[in-house]
Amino acid sequence: MPSQQEVRWSQLKVGVLVLAALVALTALVFLMSGSSGGLFAGKLTLHSYFEDSAGLKVGAPVTLEGVTIGNVKKISIDPSRKLTPVEVIMKVSKKYSSSLRTDTKASLSTVGVLGDTVLELDSKHASGPEAQDNAELGTNETPNLTDVIKSSQGTIEQLNTILAKIDNLVDALNTGKGSIGQLINSPDLYNKAVATVNQLNSLVDQVSTGKGSIGKLVSDDTLYNNANDVVARLSHIADQLDAGQGTAGKLLKDEALYDNLNKTVAQTNQLMTQINSGQGALGVMVKDPQFAQKFQDTVTKLDSILNRVDSGEGTLGQLVRNPALYNSSDQMLTEARGLVTAIREDPKKYLTFHVKVF
Repeated sequence: MPSQQEVRWSQLKVGVLVLAALVALTALVFLMSGSSGGLFAGKLTLHSYFEDSAGLKVGAPVTLEGVTIGNVKKISIDPSRKLTPVEVIMKVSKKYSSSLRTDTKASLSTVGVLGDTVLELDSKHASGPEAQDNAELGTNETPNLTDVIKSSQGTIEQLNTILAKIDNLVDALNTGKGSIGQLINSPDLYNKAVATVNQLNSLVDQVSTGKGSIGKLVSDDTLYNNANDVVARLSHIADQLDAGQGTAGKLLKDEALYDNLNKTVAQTNQLMTQINSGQGALGVMVKDPQFAQKFQDTVTKLDSILNRVDSGEGTLGQLVRNPALYNSSDQMLTEARGLVTAIREDPKKYLTFHVKVF
């Protein structure tokens, strides 16, 4: 049977072992769940200055893009900073130092509507060098609920004024004041609208039954049939043209016509080139100044002759202007016609032959 001393020693060893196990378990839990990386993790001290603490407390979490990376260690007042006297000292885990820059912004925000205030760090737009220990981070001041309410007082007053004016306007409309009030409250507009709708219904009924010009256009199949026939004929003509039938089809499809036209254009161009260069009769007529002068002289002489003929000078002038020639010719034709008639009536009188034999 063990002695009492041995039992006490065994109990002491068990107690020491349990105590060591509890200490180890506590340290392990702290290392695994610590917001700043654990007890033995390296810490980075940072400073920020705010206009107001906005309910921030020591021990409040410090977050980076929503991830908790440390805690607030101290909040104090620095009298030398007039505009931002509230100094906030935070300690964050060094494993996040690569994401913290000198131009990282700190701001205070509330979790939920009435939750605790936390310190948020924003490095989305930061591009400066990596923040070192005891570095100062700039701040993005966020207005608290009181500031928001104060700044919105003017807007609320303006909104109340606008609502009052709208209320007066609605009252005026309901009482039939103004043009819009008359339109809303006057029964004449309703009666006219009903009459217009009735007339439209009557017009639609007439069109549906085929009455009137529009009704015939809508209900009569003749227009559709005629249009269909015209489209069919046009389609047939287009098919004939595409097949090269008829004169127009030949013009569109016959390549000989294109060749002939091309040759004609080429020959015309060649002829014009020859004329412009003074070749051939036309070229001489166009380019030779002597020929042009002679031609002009000839035209002048012909004009002079025609003027003399028109004035009755010379033989041609007498033939053209003297009526005696016309009268003599007419008389001669009349007498010749009478002689022919007499010969036909009594040919023996004029056609007697005497034959003498010597």
